[in-house]
Amino acid sequence: MKTRFIAVLSAGLLSATPAFATSITLDFEGPTSFASIDRFYSGGTDSAGAAGPDLGVKFGFDALGLRNDELGPYFSNAPSPIGVMVAVGPGATMNYAGGFKGLASVYYSSAAAATVAIWSGLNGTGTELGSFVLNNNATEGCADSPFCNWSLASFDIGDASIARSITFGSAASLGAFDNLTIDTVPEPGSGMALAVGVAMIGFAARRRRAG
Repeated sequence: MKTRFIAVLSAGLLSATPAFATSITLDFEGPTSFASIDRFYSGGTDSAGAAGPDLGVKFGFDALGLRNDELGPYFSNAPSPIGVMVAVGPGATMNYAGGFKGLASVYYSSAAAATVAIWSGLNGTGTELGSFVLNNNATEGCADSPFCNWSLASFDIGDASIARSITFGSAASLGAFDNLTIDTVPEPGSGMALAVGVAMIGFAARRRRAG
């Protein structure tokens, strides 16, 4: 009976206790074209009413989804071919309240040099932890659309700092973005829960040997 209890406890802890960060990639394939992405990635909808997955990510009003239509093409050769994100004003901000750290990255196509800042607080507040540096690359080696060439920009936030927002406003009307990736911070207490669980298993095993 004791052996079975230990096995069940061990299996339950290992399956139910997350201990590592989760990588989230936003491919912008789902949001409505020319609509604010808004809460599409946080269990809500974009400004046109389209619903998306609940990833805990929210966008400011100036971050729009963009798809090609009969008036386009607006972009081509994007890493995710259906949709991208564009910034149209200073409110083009991505927020993740749970925090992210480590390596953050995004593919971009920009018609001018710009920087995209990463912040410790929501909505571009707190300390600026770093930035994505954007080059004028939009039509390098191509001419089939305004945004036809894409480059990967990345910044290592590290493990000592936690970021909660990225502001795209400085690239308003200049660039398009795709496949934005962040590494989320594990939920508070998950590491402690795992440590306590392992200690309980060890205690039970010692009692079994002593008995």
